[in-house]
This record gives sequence, C-alpha cells and structure tokens, in this order.
Amino acid sequence: MTGHAWLLLLTLAVAIGVLVLLINSRLRFHPFVALMAVSVGVALVAGLSTEEIAESLEKGAGGILGDVGITLAFGAMLGRLLANSGATERIARVIVDRAGTRSLPWYMAGAAFVIGIPMFFEIGLIVLLPLIFSVARRLQESGQVKGSPYVFLAAPTIAALCTLHGMVPPHPGPLIGVEGLHADLGTTILVGLVCAVPTIVLSGPVYGRWIAPRLAVHPDRELVAQFTGTTAETDSRAEKDSGTETDPGTGSGSGAGAGAARAGAGTADAGTGTAGGGSRAGGVPLGWALAAVLVPVVLMLLRTVAELALSEGSPLRHVLTFTGEPVVAMFAGFLFALFALGYRSGQPPEKVRESLTDSIKSVAGILLIIAGGGAFNQVLEDTGIGKAIESAATGAHLNLLLLGWLIALVLSFSTGSATVGIVAATGILGPMVGHGGGVESSLLVVAIGAGSIGLNYVNHAGFWLVKESFGMTLGQATKSHTAIQTLVSVCGLLMALLLSVFV
Repeated sequence: MTGHAWLLLLTLAVAIGVLVLLINSRLRFHPFVALMAVSVGVALVAGLSTEEIAESLEKGAGGILGDVGITLAFGAMLGRLLANSGATERIARVIVDRAGTRSLPWYMAGAAFVIGIPMFFEIGLIVLLPLIFSVARRLQESGQVKGSPYVFLAAPTIAALCTLHGMVPPHPGPLIGVEGLHADLGTTILVGLVCAVPTIVLSGPVYGRWIAPRLAVHPDRELVAQFTGTTAETDSRAEKDSGTETDPGTGSGSGAGAGAARAGAGTADAGTGTAGGGSRAGGVPLGWALAAVLVPVVLMLLRTVAELALSEGSPLRHVLTFTGEPVVAMFAGFLFALFALGYRSGQPPEKVRESLTDSIKSVAGILLIIAGGGAFNQVLEDTGIGKAIESAATGAHLNLLLLGWLIALVLSFSTGSATVGIVAATGILGPMVGHGGGVESSLLVVAIGAGSIGLNYVNHAGFWLVKESFGMTLGQATKSHTAIQTLVSVCGLLMALLLSVFV
C-alpha cells in the first residue's frame, strides 16, 4: 500500500461522511446536488484534470440513465396504466383475500423470487411497486399491521430481488464469476438456489416483520395515488383512519431527498377518484391484469432460457434476446397495457396521454438522483480507489470464500457497483482456483456474489430508488434497504461456508 493508495481510501471515507452531512444537516441539500458536489470534490482531491472530471460526470450519469432511466420511465407509465384501469387493485384484492396478513410477506417474496430470475434488481422493483403500494394501502386501511405496511411488504421483495441478482446465474455478475473461476453453470445455479432460499427467508419476511413496527415509513401520497389509482386525499384519510398519518413537514417523506418524488408527482383528479384523471375499471378481468404485469417478465425470462438452451446462431435466440432486453421488454409491456387497459377503459385518448405525462413527472426527481449516483460511481472508479482496495485485500490471508466475499463487499461498497466487486474479486482469486469446475468453484461464485450485495448505501442507484420510492429518510433507508441487503450478504456467505463443510 503506497501513500497515494491510503490517501484514496481516506478520501472515500471522508466523501461518504460529507455526503451524509450535506443531506442531513441544516443545509438539506437535495441528494442529486450533494452527489454531484461530492463527486467533484473527490475527483479534485484524487488529482483528476478538469477535462477528466467533466467526462467522468457525464459518463457516469449518462450510463446509469441509459441502463435504468428509460426502463424506469416505461415502468412509471406502465404503473399508471395498471392503476388507472384498476388492474393493480384487482390483483391486490385477490392476494389480500386469499392470503392472511401473516402470509402476505411470503407471497411477496415468492412473486419477487420469480420476477427476480430474469430481471435486474431495479427493474424488478419497478415492476412490483404498483403491487406493493396497492396491497400495502389495503393493509393500512384495515390496520392489521403494526408500523409501516410498506416496509412489511417491501422487505421480502428487496431481499428476494437482490439475492437473485447477486448470487444466482444467469444474472451478469454470477455469470462473470462462473466464467472467470471456471465453475460449472448448472452446479452454480443449483448451489445458488440452495443458498438463496434460506437467505431470502431470514432477510425478507423474518427481518421485515421485525423492522416494520419500528419504522414510520409512508410513501409520498401523490406517488401512492399514481400506483393505486386513488387520490392523495383518499390516501390521507386512510392514514388518519389507521392512526399512521405523518406530518408533511417532518414525516418520513420530508428528508432532503424524499422531496424529489413528491416535487414531480402527478396530480390526482379528485373529481374522478383516480390518479391522473383516469377512470378506474373496477371490473377489469384478472387475466388481463396479470398479463399486463407479466408481459415484460415473460419476455426477459424467455431471453434467459434462449441464452442457456439455444445455440448462438439460432434465429430464435436472436429474436428472444432482442425482445428480452430490459428496455424492449418494458416497452412491449407498456404497449400491451396501453391497448389492453388504457384504450379499452373508455377514456379519451387525450386523457390517457395526459395521465402518462403526469406519471413521468412523478419519477423525474428519482431519475436525477440516480444520475447523481452514477456520476459518483464513475468518479470513484476513475480515481483508482477500487485498485487501492484490491491492493490492500490481496495481502490478507483468509479462507478463500471469506476473502472473495470481503473483496467483493468492499469494492461494491466503494464503487457503487456490484459488478465491479464481482469482476475484481474474480480476477484476484481466479489464479488461486486453477481450472476449477468443482462444487468449490461454484461456492466461491456464490460467496463473491453475496459480498457484492452487502453495504448497499448512498453510492448505489438501488439505494436511492428504494429511498425515494418509499419516501424514506436516509436513516430509514439504511435500517431497511441497506440492512436487508447486508443481511442477504452475510447469510449468503454463511450458507456457502456451511455447504463447503460437506464437499
């Protein structure tokens, strides 16, 4: 470790501290502004030129918006169509009627598990948000859950999505590990699933049941109205009836970043009783409602199957690969919902378009914050902080599974990218594994993937997506999202270590 490497590590620690201070101090910086300011400061301290700083900011912000931004926009419009047509309410009603309150988190974990097989974390959460909000609102009205019903349902969803994303192929991170460590793909999928199930149970429904009564989390009323097809006034009355109303000036949605979702939220039309002025079709068939939700999921799942089962030259594989791209799949799902739910509802096309425009406004603030996180990530990568951490880790003498987990954990935390953590850990440990191919290599893939999930904090796009979507303060997001993903990380490692005893 050189003096410059230690300076980079110290810079990272100070940068995260300053970021938290700017957001939570009396200055109450908007998270996007705070992220950009800290990014520039880190780059200057690390010695990047002014040209390099500008390039890092543009590349980081543009890259994350290209990956997530368009998909998020389609997801917001799809959610509005589902809400205005009554589709999410219909699905929520079926789930609540068929599942008891105690079993609802298990149903949400199961739904997220299926959706999480082909989808990235952020995309899966976007798809499930309307369902979470609709079911949580019904629970809030019934008063059957102590604390926040949104955390009660979000915890198992977050746990299942991040576990699949980090530990189980065919997600890109685990696939990188499979290739770099010469592990068998089938064995790794099997081992990953064995480790994933108990991990999701402990980190999702179990932890969610414990933390929900301790967090007064209630998303922005306009955002809830958009996803549930109600008005903000109706949601406010529901909070009063359940005794969980929060003060708009000091409640969970009042953090410096939480206002982003509220600032651009589409207005609700009190006269029609729906978000964005749509008319709810309470009798929408359940089949149409489910189809509208599952179209993007099925397309992404078919892509996964095609990449595993079909040869590279197969025309069918090319078609399914294209239609299964996240942005294409979400676009297809939106178009299906537009014609099957939007126009069929009898609304004038002008009203449908106006409603969709409002839905984009409601996520504009979230998009800015995600862009700021992407810029911060890119600066951390370009300054060489990741390499400094690699240098420190290679001198450690630890169990191979623990070492791989630790390298991926620290690098993912420092760079804001789980993929960076997996790639670096795989590159460092690859020579130690040799040709691999056994169960040990598959367990190492799982351990590295588990490490990449932990300590998901302010420089991760997923952290800000969860925080702003649910109107959390920074502390609430840390106790829920960061804690859940860190629990997943630790449980995944423990499961890998436990299985290693028997192989």
